Amino acid sequence: MSMINWQMTGGEIEAESFRRIDAEAENTNFSQPEWRVVRRLIHTTGDFSIAEDVLFENNPIDAGLAAVRQGAQLYCDSNMMVAGISLSRLRQVNPSYTQDHVHCFVADDDVGERARSEGITRSQAGVEKAESILDNGIVLIGNAPMALAAVIRMVRENRVRPRMIIAMPVGFVHVVEAKEMLEGIDVPHIRVQGYRGGTTLAVAALHGMLETQTTSGECAG
Repeated sequence: MSMINWQMTGGEIEAESFRRIDAEAENTNFSQPEWRVVRRLIHTTGDFSIAEDVLFENNPIDAGLAAVRQGAQLYCDSNMMVAGISLSRLRQVNPSYTQDHVHCFVADDDVGERARSEGITRSQAGVEKAESILDNGIVLIGNAPMALAAVIRMVRENRVRPRMIIAMPVGFVHVVEAKEMLEGIDVPHIRVQGYRGGTTLAVAALHGMLETQTTSGECAG
């Protein structure tokens, strides 16, 4: 049985985890900034194969970092994601960030009423309420495919223009279809293809993106 090193700090454990991922990962075609995001996703899932499903379109890391430097608002499709986003990481790029920059409307009473009256999901109604935030904002979808589909529809209708989208809804209904709607959309985005996704992955992708601004390291491959 392996021995536990009780003297390791959290930072040391994370660093060792990344060292092992770098050592075990097969050669990739990711740039160094992209690898930092993908490595975070591998660390979050414990699954090296997820790297095969990660796509970066239209320079999303550069676009996302530029948006953060300019204080862009963030919209999340779940309150769990709001709780998981590290303000300290955002502040390393732009010290002006506060909790007021991070939004989720899915639990709002008026959103629930709109969902009931229109026969749509709360996530979709929340996105509709967030129109002014989505425009020039950063969008993180880690739960609801209908939230992603609604954002893309609003883009196609020229109602909003997000600076960057992290598209990682999870599940088996409308998930693949919503992700495929991103094809042909020139908004910068990071997505995980297929059924996989989740709140933790979307947050990890954001943190990995922010890490590319605040640290340096070597890309695998």
